Amino acid sequence: MLITMPSQRQVLSIITVALIALLTVTTLQHFTGNRGLDDIVLGPLHDSLPQVQKQRPIYKKPPTYVPPPIKDNFPLLQTTTKLPPIPPWNVPKRNLHKSYDLPLAPPLLIGFTRSWPLLLQAVTSYITAGWPASQIHVIENTGVQQANARNQLTLQNPFYLNHTQLKTLGVNIIQTPALLSFAQLQNFYHSLTYQHDWPYFFWSHMDVLAFSLENGGDGLPRYNEDGYKTIYELALAALKEARETDPRWGIRFFAYDHLALVNPEAYEDVGGWDTMIPYYNTDCDMHTRLIMRGWSLKDARAGLITDVGSSLTDLRVLYRVEGMKPDFWDVNPPPPEKGGKLRRDAQEEERPMLKRDENDPEADEKPDPEIAKFRALEETAHAMVRYKNSGTRERYVWQMGQRGGQGEPFYYNAQGLQDAIEVMIETGRRIYRMKWGHKDCDLIDGAKLKLGDQWMVEKDYFAPLGD
Repeated sequence: MLITMPSQRQVLSIITVALIALLTVTTLQHFTGNRGLDDIVLGPLHDSLPQVQKQRPIYKKPPTYVPPPIKDNFPLLQTTTKLPPIPPWNVPKRNLHKSYDLPLAPPLLIGFTRSWPLLLQAVTSYITAGWPASQIHVIENTGVQQANARNQLTLQNPFYLNHTQLKTLGVNIIQTPALLSFAQLQNFYHSLTYQHDWPYFFWSHMDVLAFSLENGGDGLPRYNEDGYKTIYELALAALKEARETDPRWGIRFFAYDHLALVNPEAYEDVGGWDTMIPYYNTDCDMHTRLIMRGWSLKDARAGLITDVGSSLTDLRVLYRVEGMKPDFWDVNPPPPEKGGKLRRDAQEEERPMLKRDENDPEADEKPDPEIAKFRALEETAHAMVRYKNSGTRERYVWQMGQRGGQGEPFYYNAQGLQDAIEVMIETGRRIYRMKWGHKDCDLIDGAKLKLGDQWMVEKDYFAPLGD
């Protein structure tokens, strides 16, 4: 029998067909969770075929490690409505905003979605630093409707928020109608200015520890010296300065946007936050558009505002309760080290002592006990910042400290929520690149773009297929 060898063209055709078949199978497996081809091609007929595969559904393996339950970081609030006194030098003066020619006491908005201990810590730190509790508004952005207001969730539920304790602290609670992304939440803040006729507002992240500058420095007086001003009063001064000297003031940043002061007119002028970019890069988009429209974005100073991902062990320490020393714990500690040791407490965090200026004329005097307490808090806060930014884990692991809530109203799997948000984050980053044709935040200096160039320019970077 005469065997004819295939031509070069036929060989190429065979190879091409084989590669297309392999690519098709791989793609189908990728987008269908590795289901068998019989599932994909035969569809409903699969039920009548011999069961050669495992029964559906095939469940994921449980995690090898689950963090221990979170702890109550302000147990006093569970047993009494009588709070320790705020340090007297930080007690806010009544109607202080009028001393700065401000028509309205500015609201401070603090958004919350997950991790109750960190929210409670942030709110308590602002109050004990001198921000009037009545001007603080916690924005409950959980999507659980009235479940928290009805006390239907438990502490281990990621969305848990204790309305009773916040009211004991004297702060306000505003609920969003649904779970919002970061950009949507910012637009919700803006919507409140129309509803309440606010000509300005402050907003803060919930993963912060805020302090007044009680130890002075940089020409500022200490807590017990003439001219001392709390974080709130210095913020009022910054607001007054912006209103009186800058007709195009847009935002004032205090430690970037860990605390920020906003002019709603500027937000309206640029059309608000782009909700198609829900999380990361949405600040690059918004802030750049403000600059393009001639609104000023400047830094200001009001206090010590630290970015943390852990919690003080007992928040009474912020009230300077005698005998208490500041310490902190990880709300989502890593797996135990070999030998079963769980690295959670602050004693295991290296914390070099803050040294006093040798040129300080009071260096040889008897230490002020109140300054000693403040320095201990300041030192602990800086240790918490270092712990969050240690590089051993992602900075936002604190959001995954609570894994409970099964069977409670509006329950959502904690890992599923995190995975879904991460998909939205990456999608938002891609939309940002598509919108501006540029990957980074330097839209003006780097990409030479102007307002109106959105969605109008070709990308200026190498990108994988489909980006």
